Amino acid sequence: MTATAPPAALARKTAPARWRRTALPYLLLAPALITFGVFKAYPIVDSLLLSFTTGSGSATRSAGMANYRRLLDDPLFWTALRNTGEILVVQVPLMLGLALLMAIGINSALVRWRAVWRLGVFMPSVTGLVATGVMFSFLLNTDNGAVNRVLEAVGLSGVDWLGQPFWARMAVVLVLTWHYTGYNAVIYLAGLQSIPRELYEAAMVDGAGPIRRFTAITVPALRPVLLFTVVLSTIGTLQLFDEPYVLTGGGPDNATLTVSMYLYQNGFRYFDFGYASAIAYALTLLVSVLGAVQMRLMGEKDR
Repeated sequence: MTATAPPAALARKTAPARWRRTALPYLLLAPALITFGVFKAYPIVDSLLLSFTTGSGSATRSAGMANYRRLLDDPLFWTALRNTGEILVVQVPLMLGLALLMAIGINSALVRWRAVWRLGVFMPSVTGLVATGVMFSFLLNTDNGAVNRVLEAVGLSGVDWLGQPFWARMAVVLVLTWHYTGYNAVIYLAGLQSIPRELYEAAMVDGAGPIRRFTAITVPALRPVLLFTVVLSTIGTLQLFDEPYVLTGGGPDNATLTVSMYLYQNGFRYFDFGYASAIAYALTLLVSVLGAVQMRLMGEKDR
């Protein structure tokens, strides 16, 4: 008769194996979790704590809510916020509208060489932001820029793109639209290609015209994609920094100063890290609120 180990001995033998099976996933995730904690979570928490302080280095001291109260009374912050909002209201609808039209055009059965067109519209989005700003600073130069030369060639007067507040903001809108329209068009194109052709064929049999098919089939089917691009574009524009920084430096007369640029100035030009952190969290709150509103308005309705 074969002797068997008692249950207690079996439990002791299987405990290490069970522990290894339980711990292995955490060991595999540990490098990513440590990296996230050190380079993401810790700076976020430290920045929040920093927003309640003033001074720098050894002179740092607690300031309570002073930075946030200062924020409410800071006219330059409200100027930056207004500039960012004006650019957002003009640029995001313009860019996404053009992107949708481009995607519909490329998706048409009448268009040949679709891969070439997709590559062509997507290429601007892979251009570096600094390189884009430098390129457009030459193109929009008042005296020798190619854009003004084209305008003058067709009988129109040149525009002081970078010297007038209104046109400087329009220049930023132009740069953003050129850089990101193709990126969003490719996203829309992927969404359009996922819509079954049978829906359009059935609608045509029922006598629905192009506009009716667009509003009754295309737009509802693209709702998740539209929501994604609207939220992403809104967040990106609220964090706008590179293009106006390179193109106009925030001028003229702070006409293109954005919230992110103002944050940068306070943190790395004036070394007022506490106030810069407060600006960062005010921007975070604004992004969260607008994102939630857009999700609420454009998300799937409860059935």
